[in-house]
Amino acid sequence: MATSTRRSTGESSSDQAGGGQAGGNRRPGSPRSSAQERFVLGAQAVGLTPDVLRFPAGTRTAEQAAAAVGCALGQIVKSLVFLCDGRPVLALTSGANRVDTKELGELLGGPIVRADADDVRDATGYAIGGTPPFGHVRPLRAVADRTLLNYDTVWAAAGTPDTVFELTPDELVRASGATVADFAA
Repeated sequence: MATSTRRSTGESSSDQAGGGQAGGNRRPGSPRSSAQERFVLGAQAVGLTPDVLRFPAGTRTAEQAAAAVGCALGQIVKSLVFLCDGRPVLALTSGANRVDTKELGELLGGPIVRADADDVRDATGYAIGGTPPFGHVRPLRAVADRTLLNYDTVWAAAGTPDTVFELTPDELVRASGATVADFAA
């Protein structure tokens, strides 16, 4: 099993101003605070208490996230929303992999198209680049890239494009309700 080499220079949510709450110096009702608060509540609902790290320069792409936390690209979880027969589905994909939409369609039983930004927000409540693997506004059918199981820990978005958190692959699968499958290109 591969291991993590963590080199974090981000701010922990407990290091931020604001009493250790995710969001730090936030304005009530701002999209960032709302997304971070919803993420924390979603994590608690599935039995997790993640240490959320914030990187002001952003972690919008898998490459940026891996560089920020100092891990292998494959340890980054991309929470990608697709439409299968018009219904949103979640593909939790290793940062080192691309989704084979034909394979994903065969796995899920219908034609696959990439969701646009509005579809992602409607299905998850989060923006592209900040979508966490759980805690969405509605339940989504989820599949997890088997490659993610090769690591001791993985990193995923924590509700905003500049926040991430670490968890084990087992926690990822359990919390997201995902089925582990092979769908990488």
